[in-house]
Amino acid sequence: MRPLLLLIALVGVVLFLLGHQLELPWLRLLSKPLPVICLLIWLRQAPAGAYRRWIGIGLAFSLLGDMLLEWPADLFVFGLGAFLLAHLAYLVAYLGDTRRLAPLDLLIAAVAAGGMFFVLASAGLGPLLLPVALYSLAIGAMLWRALARVGQVASRSAWLAAGGAALFVLSDSLIGINRFVAPFEGARYAIILSYWLGQFGIAASAVVLTSRTVQEEGASSAPSISRL
Repeated sequence: MRPLLLLIALVGVVLFLLGHQLELPWLRLLSKPLPVICLLIWLRQAPAGAYRRWIGIGLAFSLLGDMLLEWPADLFVFGLGAFLLAHLAYLVAYLGDTRRLAPLDLLIAAVAAGGMFFVLASAGLGPLLLPVALYSLAIGAMLWRALARVGQVASRSAWLAAGGAALFVLSDSLIGINRFVAPFEGARYAIILSYWLGQFGIAASAVVLTSRTVQEEGASSAPSISRL
């Protein structure tokens, strides 16, 4: 990432954490979007193509979700919807590289997402039960397809996307636990830091690709569409 973009992103992180510490909602609202905006600008360095496009769409929906969750009103359901669309955009990006079944990756993702839903549902979600179930299904599918890219595409891109997806799922899980199960000390910091690191990994998975890599992946993934 260019030094200026990195500096702006880090300033946004520091100001947001300061806003939490000092209980300044206006500071959180102004600083929260800065890291993801910097990632969107950085993403322009990635080679053009479907993968970059869908990752960019996912980041844009994530930015919308950030603002909805931070807005001084209870817009949790709308924020949930925005992040649901972000996960679906990332899912489409990953599916563009490989559609192999990857049963072990499916099992890992199912345990992660299913376990999260079980814990939240056991605490009582009320009218949010169905939306959270759909959200859990989406993040599980997103994690599965991110893991399935490992060994199928360029190693750096695959591992960055897989790590980013895992951190995004962790952040979502921490939100659910803190909101519906049992609030815990340091939750706000753990949630936002794992979220930003996850988004960084996902964006970086596109930036580290080269035009040559994209062409090679396109050629190699063509016959894999029908593979299971």
